[in-house]
Amino acid sequence: MASEGFTLVRTEQGSDGAVASTPSLAERARADGVRFLLALFVDLTGKPCAKLVPVEAADELQHEGVGFAGYAVGAIGQQPSDPDLVAIPDLESYTPLPWVREGLALVHCDPHVEGVPWHFAPRVILKTLIAEAESRDLELFAGAEVEYFLVHRADDGTLAPADGKDVEARPCYDARGLTRMYDHLTGISTAMNALGWGNYANDHEDANGQFEQNFAYADALTTADRVITARYLISVLAEQRGMTATFMPKPFADRTGSGMHLHLSLWRDGAALFPDATDDRGFGLSELAYRFLGGILDHAPGLQAVLAPTVNSYKRTGATSTRSGATWSPRRATYGGNDRTHFVRIPDHHRIELRGGDGSANPYLALAAALAAGLDGIARDVDPGAPATGPDAVALPDLPPTLLHAVEALAADPVVRAGLDAAGPGVAEYFATLKREEFLDWHGTVGPWEHDRYLTAF
Repeated sequence: MASEGFTLVRTEQGSDGAVASTPSLAERARADGVRFLLALFVDLTGKPCAKLVPVEAADELQHEGVGFAGYAVGAIGQQPSDPDLVAIPDLESYTPLPWVREGLALVHCDPHVEGVPWHFAPRVILKTLIAEAESRDLELFAGAEVEYFLVHRADDGTLAPADGKDVEARPCYDARGLTRMYDHLTGISTAMNALGWGNYANDHEDANGQFEQNFAYADALTTADRVITARYLISVLAEQRGMTATFMPKPFADRTGSGMHLHLSLWRDGAALFPDATDDRGFGLSELAYRFLGGILDHAPGLQAVLAPTVNSYKRTGATSTRSGATWSPRRATYGGNDRTHFVRIPDHHRIELRGGDGSANPYLALAAALAAGLDGIARDVDPGAPATGPDAVALPDLPPTLLHAVEALAADPVVRAGLDAAGPGVAEYFATLKREEFLDWHGTVGPWEHDRYLTAF
């Protein structure tokens, strides 16, 4: 939502009950001194795609959209012969970005083809799942923890933390490392708060060069939009300071990886549905919350293909040790209280925290798939059972060990597949094919590990 100094996004109702006219995109942009608009959407991998539209064409953008050659976009289900994607802006997502460039704003768009929302577009998929939840009188709220690394890449391709003094074995929460990145972190925080996101913490994470910046929860679509906007902001502002921001799950083999933990709750008519003081399991959750949680656990293997969608993701979840002594990534589909080793953590009675996702996850798809799994748990009255700890947890099967295993679990899970196909058929199969090809492309690459192990071994 807009903050003081920016034009309001949503329709306002006066004291007499009359609804004031909503400012047009052009009116908002001109009021904020915006000269250019980034009309932006993401493909299935989360790649941000945009056209730069001058404010003089803002009315045309609002009413007619702007066209893209869909096949050139990337993973969005089109061939060169297909009709254009036309990106139609969602005015409620209008976001001025003077911290990136003076006179710049961003608006998230829904791709259409021949006048119909394109069912391969991640934002369209999430909106379809949100509508399904609303048909059951449920609304998903979500918070997202955005973790990332700030690095330099040498001419030979090697990576190192952008802060050359960030060398401690256990750098998490280090005040000195945090202060050395003060300008970058406070620049992002200032932008988030000016936009009304409610940035409430910024910290040095568990790996050298790793940071996290938190903002308040919101409805699921708003949160997904903000994750994409935050990644853009962080990347561009880091680049302006001579650094590279990466959301790659595990850029360093011996250090903790970057997660994207999702905090989930269901609401109805402004009332939270998860808290229940009579809960005899001790977590203060309602039966609805447990059924939702049970659905997520039940579909965890297939979910991982969406929550952790890259080859590199499984070097994070498969890690057994790091320099700091902990991986902070779940290995089994367990749940429990305020314990960060679980796939689903219950920090308090207001929410559950899904910890399987990482920095490469597409937030629209991740929330859509999690919502589909949770709604299935509610529909089938899935009981998650008692929280698994100690020997009980160790006895449970591991989450998929590689991207290929996760894709096969997705292919075998009709509920997660249906979630991806919510806006139209073929998305789940297309996504699975892309990810199989990604795995096999990596698997077919010969690298230094194989040279070191096999070159003179026989």
